[in-house]
Amino acid sequence: MELEVRHLRALCAIADAGSLHRAARQLGVAQPTLSTQLTRIEQALGGPLFIRERTGCRPTPLGRTVLGRARPLLADMRTLVREARAAAAGGDSRLRVGSTASRALAGWLRRLRRPGLEPTLQMDVSANALLRRVTDGQLDVAFVHEVEGCPLRVPEGLRLRVLVEREPQFVMLPADHPAAARPVVRLTDLADDRWMVDPTVDGEWDGVHRMLRAVGLNPRVLHGDYHTAASLVATGEVVTVCQPSSQSRPDTAVRRLHGDPLGVRLLLAARTRDELDAVFPALEEAYWEVARQSTAYRECLEGPVPLPGASFPPGARTATDRAEFVPAR
Repeated sequence: MELEVRHLRALCAIADAGSLHRAARQLGVAQPTLSTQLTRIEQALGGPLFIRERTGCRPTPLGRTVLGRARPLLADMRTLVREARAAAAGGDSRLRVGSTASRALAGWLRRLRRPGLEPTLQMDVSANALLRRVTDGQLDVAFVHEVEGCPLRVPEGLRLRVLVEREPQFVMLPADHPAAARPVVRLTDLADDRWMVDPTVDGEWDGVHRMLRAVGLNPRVLHGDYHTAASLVATGEVVTVCQPSSQSRPDTAVRRLHGDPLGVRLLLAARTRDELDAVFPALEEAYWEVARQSTAYRECLEGPVPLPGASFPPGARTATDRAEFVPAR
């Protein structure tokens, strides 16, 4: 039996669904038909690809190897078909961009847009979910952040480029908060405040919890998204961590945290180096543009008064801005 694209698609569906029953339903075939097809594929490849259990299916070591090669092939096939159809129709080629929240997005998309190329955008709070979509060919590139101490689950074969090795996270607090009168806020100044954290953001709750615990704080914590947090900060209900490029408003203040106790790494992900090269310069320009629009972040970048324990360099860029790596397994 010759292995075909449809066979690879069936294997990926089984792995993603976790059971033959669910995979068959997604593929629109009968379960016995899919089971027979899987048996024939396993015979062709020389060994079992899945362990069948009462609760479902999970890949064997051979299965993980095959899936690791199958997913990029399927993604490349989808890209080939999409680009061929666009070329045949004489229409725009679409660049599918994914991202976690960032103020750099508008400038990045504006720089990417040109005749014959129209970027589309998919937002997600989960960086891990975006990375999987790039691997599966649902996205071409993804701009994500990795919370310090909470490594992302990077799929095998994905290429990453570091935009900023360590971006310090700031705090947003009510404009009339006593600590807002200072350019740098100590966590102990917020000991009596409620915090709001978005637990659906990969690593955020763990990172914030670790940061607070390190200085002996165990505050009341509410769960909510970025927009809810900003609204509640404005009314004096909570404080929250925020990106340093966030801007103060009449009713909120964005301040640097003393010692920069929490940081994230900013990464661009794609399947190939060429895809990274095509979009990284525009992202880099857009990021530093918004970085300097934030008063607090600009002061941090352009030479603030040195603080004990501060770890973010005073220059505009880190030494690893253009570092590219394939994650260790």
